[in-house]
Amino acid sequence: MVSTSPTKQEVANSDGKWIEEDTSRRAKWWYSTFHSVTAMIGAGVLSLPYAMAYLGWGPGTLVLAISWCMTLNTMWQMIQLHECVPGTRFDRYIDLGRHAFGPKLGPWIVLPQQLIVQVGCDIVYMVTGGKCLKKFMEMACTNCTQLKQSYWILIFGGIHFFLSQLPNFNSVAGVSLAAAVMSLSYSTIAWVGCLARGQIDNVSYAYKKTSSADYMFRVFNALGQISFAFAGHAVALEIQATIPSTPERPSKEPMWKGALGAYFINAICYFPVALIGYWAFGQDVDDNVLMNLKKPAWLIASANLMVVIHVIGSYQVYAMPVFALLERMMVKKMNFSPGIALRLIARSSYVAFTLFVGVTFPFFGDLLGFFGGFGFAPTSYFLPSIMWLVIKKPKRFSAKWIINWSCIFVGVFIMLASTIGGFRNIIADASTYSFYT
Repeated sequence: MVSTSPTKQEVANSDGKWIEEDTSRRAKWWYSTFHSVTAMIGAGVLSLPYAMAYLGWGPGTLVLAISWCMTLNTMWQMIQLHECVPGTRFDRYIDLGRHAFGPKLGPWIVLPQQLIVQVGCDIVYMVTGGKCLKKFMEMACTNCTQLKQSYWILIFGGIHFFLSQLPNFNSVAGVSLAAAVMSLSYSTIAWVGCLARGQIDNVSYAYKKTSSADYMFRVFNALGQISFAFAGHAVALEIQATIPSTPERPSKEPMWKGALGAYFINAICYFPVALIGYWAFGQDVDDNVLMNLKKPAWLIASANLMVVIHVIGSYQVYAMPVFALLERMMVKKMNFSPGIALRLIARSSYVAFTLFVGVTFPFFGDLLGFFGGFGFAPTSYFLPSIMWLVIKKPKRFSAKWIINWSCIFVGVFIMLASTIGGFRNIIADASTYSFYT
C-alpha cells in the first residue's frame, strides 16, 4: 500500500503555497456554488433527452439518478481529501494524485485524465458556442446573409483570445456567475418550452430503428453523454483552493455547502430537461433539444444566446488549470520569464488548438459521448473512490468500502462503453461529413 504520510517536500511546497497564493484564497462559499455550476451544468444538459431516446424511460431515468448520487458522493470525497493531511492543502488534482499514488505514478494516473476533461470540455464548448451563436443569428435576423457554421465557431473562439488573459479563478468570478445564471435560465427555457409546446404528432418512445450493432454503440455513447453532464470534479480542488481555511473552519465546510447548492441547481436543471424533453419529442429529439424548439422565436433565440454566454464562462473555468500547467511547464522547461509575454503565448496557443479541433470535428453528440467516457467517467465516477480507498483505508466489506468499489466498477464500465461508442460514432459521422462547412 502506498504511504499516505506527507513528505517533507510536500509540506514545504504547501507552506510555500500558503505564502505565495494567500491573496487568491479569499473566495466565499457561494463562489464555489457558481464555479461548480458553471463547470458542471454545460452543454451536456441539452443532450440528455437525446440520451434518453436511446436508453428509454426506465433505464435512462435510472442511469441519470445513479449518476447524480454517485458523483455527489465522489464530490464529497474530493472535498474531504483536499486537506486530508493536517497543514497541507492539495490545491490541484495532480497534487492529490501524487499523495495517493506516489510522486512518480500519481501524475501519470491523474494528469492525463484531468487534461482530457479540461481540453475535451473546451473543444466541445467551442462547437456548442459556435452552433448556438449561428442559431441565435438565424432566428434574430432572418434577412441577414447566413454564415457557415465554421465561421461562427471561429467568431466564438476569437472571444477567448481576449478572456484567456485574465490571470486566475477569482478574476473570472463575474464571468462565472453570469454563466451560472445563464445555465439555470436556458435549462428552464428548454424544459418549459417543451412542456408548453406539448408532444409532437405521433410521438414514439420506441427504441430508435437501426441495426443492432449501431444501436449498441449509440447506447454506449448515450452513457457517455450522461457522464459528460457530471463534469465538475476535474476542477473541484482548484475551486476549493480559492477558499480560506483555518483549523477552526477548514475549507471543506464552505466548499461542501457550495457543492450542495450546485447539486441542487444541477437536479432542477437536469431532470426536467431530460424527462420533459424526451416526453415532448420521443425518439425524434435532436442531440441539442433547443434545436427542436422553434416557437416562440424570441425566447428560443434568447436561450441560444444564454448558452453562448454560459459556455464562454465554462470554457474559462476549465481552461484556467490548463493555463497554469502550461505556464509552469514553459518556465521550468523552456526558461520563459513569468509575465505578459508568457501568458500571451501559452494561452493563445491553447485557445488556437481547441478552436482548430472544434472547427474540424463539430460533432456535438459524438464528442460528448467520447470525452464523457474517456475523461469524465474516471475523474467524476471512480478516481476519487480509488484515492479514498488508498488514503483513508476503510475496513474491508464496510459500507464505505462497498460503496467505493461499486462506484469503481460502474465508472469503469461507463468509461469503456462510452469511449468505444463515442469514438465509433465520430468515425461513422466523419465519413459522411463535409469538413469546414
